[in-house]
Amino acid sequence: MVGDVRRRASGQVAKFHTPEIVLGPGAFGEVPVATAGLGMRRPFVVSDRCLERTPWYAQLMAGLRAGGLDAASYLDVSPNPRSGEVAAAFLAYKAHDADGLVALGGGSVIDAAKGVAVLAANGGHILEYEGIDRARRPLPPLIAAPTTAGSGADVSQFCIINDAERRTKVTIIGRSLVPDVTVSDPTLLMTAPAAVTAQVGMDVLTHCVEAYVSLAHGRLTDSLALESIRGVWTHLERLVDDPRDRVAAEEMSLAALRAGMAFTNAILGATHAMSHPVGGHCDAPHGAINAVLLPHVIRYNAHVCADGFVDLADAIGVETSGDARTVADRLADAIAALGARVGMPASLEPLGVRSADLDRLTAHALADSCMTTNPRRPQAAGIRDLYAEAL
Repeated sequence: MVGDVRRRASGQVAKFHTPEIVLGPGAFGEVPVATAGLGMRRPFVVSDRCLERTPWYAQLMAGLRAGGLDAASYLDVSPNPRSGEVAAAFLAYKAHDADGLVALGGGSVIDAAKGVAVLAANGGHILEYEGIDRARRPLPPLIAAPTTAGSGADVSQFCIINDAERRTKVTIIGRSLVPDVTVSDPTLLMTAPAAVTAQVGMDVLTHCVEAYVSLAHGRLTDSLALESIRGVWTHLERLVDDPRDRVAAEEMSLAALRAGMAFTNAILGATHAMSHPVGGHCDAPHGAINAVLLPHVIRYNAHVCADGFVDLADAIGVETSGDARTVADRLADAIAALGARVGMPASLEPLGVRSADLDRLTAHALADSCMTTNPRRPQAAGIRDLYAEAL
């Protein structure tokens, strides 16, 4: 890897959050065992209608019941889960007298399950918990079984919920939001639509880049981010082209896991802070928004942390000769080209953003918790300019 100019002193003290991880082909069969092991007797499964049509939902419910567990479920979770869906799921959780949760799905499902857990322990309305460490009481046990290789919600301390009234997303962060167990089985990725695989794969890549240059990065998160971005670069296109490519599925599953552990500990940056308002405003796919914004944010942040982008470029084989800002530009170009190859839009306009929206989006982005660890201190004019460039 090029240079070592960004590394902090080895004596730095850092915390590192991670759940228990069950990993590999066939791991999904361990969910009932893990559920009983956490003391659940009346588990509540959160999933969605698309997953209901795959083999995984039926297999999970049958496995839980075969283990003597009284399982119920809530399936009406949307992409970009709404606060009202969290409230409805919580009412169903209470009606079942549930004692823990199992989330089967992508990031939206896992975030919705986290929201239910927050309400089960703390009461109130989920949007009241926006910010950092607002949910004070211990949450009920939570198991995550991700069906996409992307969001990192299964290992993260983040919960992202759509505030439909304000047409933005709120970011809820806290150590208690890290699931107790994540069961990461690459077999489950094979039923994901190609477009979803591409979107969440670009989200993984964004996690790698933002965690690596975050103000809260450390040696452990750096190593995870670099290893993850190598995996995405080599295997994302393969999995998009052929969802039954077992090697690609296993490698993308690992990449998503590594990137999730990197960003939940290093936090993120301007790409995610800007993406959340767009997702809430336009109800657009999070990974597609990130794919559009990330190259612009790389160029913006390269004014203060170009050496970090040299390391990332080197990890994926982008030419690193010349000055660091030039290399950062090459990295941005390479990421934009990958996005195009896997079907991501070239701008925010096809996702529903209009020039009249930019002031509102900028205000919400500046208030997002992810902006606090962006390496370049954001100003309203600069963030608005980034949105305009991406439009």
